Amino acid sequence: MGIKYLLIQNRQGKTRLSKWYTLYDDAEKRKIMIEVHRLVNTRATKFTNFVEFLDHKIVYRRYAGLYFCFACDLDDNELSTLEGIHLVVEVLDSYFGNVCELDLVFNFHKVYELLDEMILDGEIMETSKPKILSTLEAIDELD
Repeated sequence: MGIKYLLIQNRQGKTRLSKWYTLYDDAEKRKIMIEVHRLVNTRATKFTNFVEFLDHKIVYRRYAGLYFCFACDLDDNELSTLEGIHLVVEVLDSYFGNVCELDLVFNFHKVYELLDEMILDGEIMETSKPKILSTLEAIDELD
């Protein structure tokens, strides 16, 4: 499996969105969220955007005040995971029009729809930005 979980956290450590593709209990999830934030927030910018953590690797990218963190297998390609993070941000930006933290908080269900459209069981399945956006617009028409 590729992606084990993804976290979107602000600089203060508040998790704004999480999606888990591997089974963890609630205590483990809380511990992971705290440790991942501590790891990426204190890491100097001169280092790479990926680091080994437990039995997997955290690939992250900071956009404005948010950290987008994907946990993937040790043998996964870091650069393709970074591209996946960038695609998520691009689609969010196109969908919401200059996305901000509040968009994620108040429209979390739309973000989950976007992630479900892109990622299936921890694997990035759809990489076409126009196709993802057209599917989201079709879902909006049904609402």
